[in-house]
Amino acid sequence: MAERSLLEKLETLKLKFEEVEQQITDPAIIADQKRFIQLNKEYKELQGLVEVYKTYKNTIDNIDSAKQILDEEDDAELKDMAKMELDQLQDSLPRLEEEIKLLLIPKDPQDEKNAILEIRAGTGGDEASLFAGELYRMYAKYCEKKGWRISMTSCSEGTQGGYKEIICSVNGEGVYGVLKYESGVHRVQRVPQTETQGRVHTSAATVAVLPEADEFDVELNMNDVRKDTYCSSGPGGQSVNTTYSAIRLTHIPTGLVVTCQDEKSQLKNLDKAIIELRTRLYNMEYEKYMNEIASQRKTLVSTGDRSAKIRTYNYPQGRVTDHRINLTLYNLPAIIDGDIQEIIDSLIVEENAERLKASEN
Repeated sequence: MAERSLLEKLETLKLKFEEVEQQITDPAIIADQKRFIQLNKEYKELQGLVEVYKTYKNTIDNIDSAKQILDEEDDAELKDMAKMELDQLQDSLPRLEEEIKLLLIPKDPQDEKNAILEIRAGTGGDEASLFAGELYRMYAKYCEKKGWRISMTSCSEGTQGGYKEIICSVNGEGVYGVLKYESGVHRVQRVPQTETQGRVHTSAATVAVLPEADEFDVELNMNDVRKDTYCSSGPGGQSVNTTYSAIRLTHIPTGLVVTCQDEKSQLKNLDKAIIELRTRLYNMEYEKYMNEIASQRKTLVSTGDRSAKIRTYNYPQGRVTDHRINLTLYNLPAIIDGDIQEIIDSLIVEENAERLKASEN
């Protein structure tokens, strides 16, 4: 029977969970931080499966007991109760099995990471910069609702407001696994403030979400990095243009350059710049992985393709359309104010369906 096969898989994973549980208390493993962190991640992933396994096994055992009562008991009232319980359990079993199948599909190991969020104004001049600023505000509001911490690393302001470019780090639980769906081209259709004829213009901004690399993902040799310091630029503040607190790091082998001037402290800016540089080096390899996945599953909603038009924000009609799943919502003001969970949930459901289908082929 199919459930027996599923039970066997889960029982094997339960044994693995118990093994990992013992290992993470071993002083030798605790001393090896890289191994300890890996095992802790594995422990958390298996923990959810073990909980579902207990529920699933309990459900199957209760189904067997109810069937036994129906076969062996003569008491009509007892048999009616057993029949009612059996119907309820058999109704819940398929949903439980679908949940287990999804949990058994290997997760993207990046999903639990923090993220680097980049927003860049595209076509549309000043209007694109204003839109990039609104997207930043949208994500900042969303992060606040999720209890995540968003911290600006660097930015280039637009001439009429907003941003030509803004780069932030987002820290919290499972950040990348949620925000990765936002990578791509976002379009806005509205009448710009500078438009005298009342015509609707289309502008765009590009969003890129990168999984933040930790120090165990990439071994960054600082001998390969050139560090330059310079005065911060930007509006106001005593430290702006007076102290050499801004940092520019150049990775000589690849030519990658990152800057950070958000903090008043040179050391804090250096720490942020190192994290961003490590992340960009890591993502050079990660993009190859994403391209391989995208070539295998053309319809995957989170390919990370930054050139793909993923969403349109139409102000005259008050609607937002996500083109990957043909989802249209008529609550644009709330969405721009950070209420994007419904869109992300719909994208997750669609991707889970694709992953489940791919795993069964």
